[in-house]
Amino acid sequence: MNRRQFIRNLSGLWLASSLPTFAKEATTVTPLTKSKSAWKALLTSDRYNVLFEEDTERSGTSPLNHEKRKGTFICAACFLPLFKSSHKFDSGTGWPSFWDTVPEAVVTKKDYKLVWPRIEYHCSRCGGHQGHVFNDGPAPTGLRYCNNGLALEFVPETDALPALRA
Repeated sequence: MNRRQFIRNLSGLWLASSLPTFAKEATTVTPLTKSKSAWKALLTSDRYNVLFEEDTERSGTSPLNHEKRKGTFICAACFLPLFKSSHKFDSGTGWPSFWDTVPEAVVTKKDYKLVWPRIEYHCSRCGGHQGHVFNDGPAPTGLRYCNNGLALEFVPETDALPALRA
C-alpha cells in the first residue's frame, strides 16, 4: 500500500464511522447465482450496466419517476419484489425514491467510489445494483432509497407478479 492509498483508506474510515447504519440484511431470500454473461444475454445493455456494472442512469430519465398507480416495483433482473408503491415519494432528485423496502429485499454495503463513503444497496436475490440509501427521507423511516429506474420494473396491483426468474 502506498502513502496515497493509506491516506485515502484512513480518511474513508473516518468518514465511514460518521455514517448512519441503514443495513437491512437478507436472511431468508435464496440467492440466485447466474454468470454475468447469462445476465448480459437476458437484459438490455443499459439495464445490464446499471444492475451488474453498478452504472447510474441520468437523473430525470426514468418513466418510473411519474408512476403513481398502486402496485409493486420489482428487480428488473430476477423479478424479486423490492418496493410497494405506497412507499414511493417524490424526492425531487430525478430518480424513483422510496422510504422503505419489502422486508429482506435488499442488502447494503459501503461504497467509496466518490471518495466519501455512501451506502449502496443491491437486490438480495440476484445482487443487482439498485441505488443508494440516504438519511434524508420522510417519516416514518427518515430514509431515501434512491433507485435507478432501469433496475426496476413496475407491476400494477391489478396484474399478477411474474414468477421469479431462474
